Amino acid sequence: MKEKKKLSLATKTFIGFGLGIVIGLVFGEKATIVKPLGTIFLNMIKMIVVPMVFFSITAGVASLGDLKKLRNIGVKVVGLYALTSALCVGLGLIMANIINPGKGFDLTALSQSTDYEAQAMPSIIDTLIDMFPSNIFTSFTNTNMLQIIVFSVFLGVALIMMGKEGERLLAGVQSCANAMYKITAIVMEFSPIGVCALLADSVGAYGLKIFGPLGKLILTVHASDVILVLLMYIPMVALLAKFPVKKWLQGIWKVWVVTASTTSSSGSLPITTSVTNDEFGVSSELSSFSLPLGATINMNGGCIYYAAAIVMTAQIYGMNLTPSALVNIIISTVLVAMGCPGVPGGAIIMTTILLTNMGLPLEIVGLIAGIFRLIDMANTTFNVTGDVVTTMVVARSEGMMHTLGTGAETETKAA
Repeated sequence: MKEKKKLSLATKTFIGFGLGIVIGLVFGEKATIVKPLGTIFLNMIKMIVVPMVFFSITAGVASLGDLKKLRNIGVKVVGLYALTSALCVGLGLIMANIINPGKGFDLTALSQSTDYEAQAMPSIIDTLIDMFPSNIFTSFTNTNMLQIIVFSVFLGVALIMMGKEGERLLAGVQSCANAMYKITAIVMEFSPIGVCALLADSVGAYGLKIFGPLGKLILTVHASDVILVLLMYIPMVALLAKFPVKKWLQGIWKVWVVTASTTSSSGSLPITTSVTNDEFGVSSELSSFSLPLGATINMNGGCIYYAAAIVMTAQIYGMNLTPSALVNIIISTVLVAMGCPGVPGGAIIMTTILLTNMGLPLEIVGLIAGIFRLIDMANTTFNVTGDVVTTMVVARSEGMMHTLGTGAETETKAA
């Protein structure tokens, strides 16, 4: 008698995803009763994010063992993150001007929205200052990921400079990182239940209908994301990472199921890291540095949304965006996106900052917040996809992508 083949965790999670939608549609608002299960799942993910980022980045930096190599990789990773984010802002601007989400918008709807206060656009100096923690324990407590990453990089560099003594400490840090990966594996076993509960709650509360005048904004974001995958990600995977597109799609959808459910770049790190290492063959030395960094500063999907939201608001109020304003949007959006926390809802505050920076009214933010989860599901998914694709491209260029099944790194670098 043949032993029944067990369903993979990814398949179970996908089933949970679909089941959550069905439960939400059938039971409507009553389906929100299962929300606590989703909240527990999210809390377990958040529980491991800070220690995982701290130990993995420290170990990843120290494992490189060469400050010159670290510098080269860092420049490539950050440069690609900034470039792809800028291109995504441009894509969002183009699509918003084609779909025109603000045309025909009923201004009376704004009177029913929640008021949001203006937020100051952080200066470059303030952003740089805020990167460096005055108290690392406060950074841990407040989950200030950028400060944690900076401290982790410093510690990793220090371990390299310590030589033999640093190697002994690195072994302990690596063991702690491995422990985090084990805890991650345990937590992810609950993902089918957590994903099901989160989707049931969202669909039960909102339904699958188009949400009035904001439907065009949702359409703009989702249509842009499809173009993003077809015209940027797939060519980058095929031409720069030199990885089979079919195999990439088979692996990345496992990440998409989790990101769309949790709407958290940082919270999705466990599954993102697992797929990038195990299914795409990227060296853990690189992914443990690049992916946590990307979860904090790389917001490809978010940049599309920010651009669309700005154009929509300008159209609602009949304001024309000049060429200089468009350049301002691209630069400020990339900078703000790099400071956006990789947690659910962080983009709403960033939206108020960008609208304030452009001198646009903030009333629309209250309406967007009401349906933002539908947008954030796409934002997070393609924020994380951008992290993975950039990591794969850098891995290929640095000879840090190994042949699957052997663990041996390839020696052929991309031209």
